[in-house]
Amino acid sequence: MLTVGDTLPEFNLTGVSGKTPDSFAPVTDKSYEGKWKILFFWPKDFTFVCPTEIVGYGELNGDFEDRDAVLLGCSTDTDFVHAAWRTHHEDLGDSPFVWLADEKKELSTALGVLAKDAGVALRATFIIDPDNIIRHVQVNDLNVGRNPQEALRILDALQTDELCPCNWNQGDETL
Repeated sequence: MLTVGDTLPEFNLTGVSGKTPDSFAPVTDKSYEGKWKILFFWPKDFTFVCPTEIVGYGELNGDFEDRDAVLLGCSTDTDFVHAAWRTHHEDLGDSPFVWLADEKKELSTALGVLAKDAGVALRATFIIDPDNIIRHVQVNDLNVGRNPQEALRILDALQTDELCPCNWNQGDETL
């Protein structure tokens, strides 16, 4: 698995930002140069835990944007499955960030987050700096959802470039 200090691998995937094929566009490792990236994987579309995470991240999209960061969701489903899920799940239709279709499992494999027995991505979160260096990695088992607020807190800490103690939050003193 790639980890902190490693470079985000090259990729070229289809990004889905809406409910129809006209919302499909290529997204590469160079698409958001100069921005922080929060890349988070979920196992499968049309499941139960995944939409709670997608909605949770979506609710914080503006907070991530305020920190010059872009959210990128990703699963091993296809672009058409992403669009169908956005169409048929009331809470996902207006998701404010791009969903990547890693249908060939190239990015999830390159990052080392493909659950070998299940053939889907683990619930992995990567915080990547503007130079495409991985600065944070979290990987959960398939059945345990994440806390998007924690990803925001860690991004805040990383952006201080200071020593941040346990439970540090934006505005708190650093060490």
